[in-house]
Amino acid sequence: MQTLTSQIHTSSVSPRVASVSRTTGETDVQVSINLDGTGVCHAATGIPFLDHMLHQISSHGLIDLDVRATGDLHIDDHHTNEDVGITLGQALHQALGDRKGIVRFGNFLAPLDEALVQVALDFSGRPHLSYGLQIPTQRVGTYDTQLVREFFVAIINHSQTTLHIRQLDGINSHHIIEATFKAFARAMRMAVEVDPRRAGAIPSSKGMI
Repeated sequence: MQTLTSQIHTSSVSPRVASVSRTTGETDVQVSINLDGTGVCHAATGIPFLDHMLHQISSHGLIDLDVRATGDLHIDDHHTNEDVGITLGQALHQALGDRKGIVRFGNFLAPLDEALVQVALDFSGRPHLSYGLQIPTQRVGTYDTQLVREFFVAIINHSQTTLHIRQLDGINSHHIIEATFKAFARAMRMAVEVDPRRAGAIPSSKGMI
């Protein structure tokens, strides 16, 4: 049995913040987000590499992020990794509110040494993931690299986002993954920016997202 409680404070301008708690029989996750932050991050998921990637999202997206999770890590990292992605996606969705006035689209090409990854996203209200990473090793430290895709699946499904990830180069698994998270952060930062020319209008020719 899953329980979900949330608290959101939004206005037509700012602050665009949300706090979401998600508790299941496998995990207990709390996420707080401020889209108009300065990159302050606290991440304690019990998965060190995931914490490192959450710091990339916060720092390069200029998003204040607080993520705390406990889970059945004695089994493996899968449930905690996925539920952090789900809860972060829910918080992002709530912080965006009706998405009035945002740029909506974002695109960034991030190099990290030999790795080069492009991310394009659209806060479209339609979840879709096109995932093009080819990570050469099964693990980075103790982190299962298959979980990268699962993390992004969870985020896009619950933030209702279209996301395309393309790897243009890279042979080092850590570099490829970190470049992906940095590109995602910068693309998201671009997309959530308030467009002064929209004057609070929905960024869609349909009049709704």
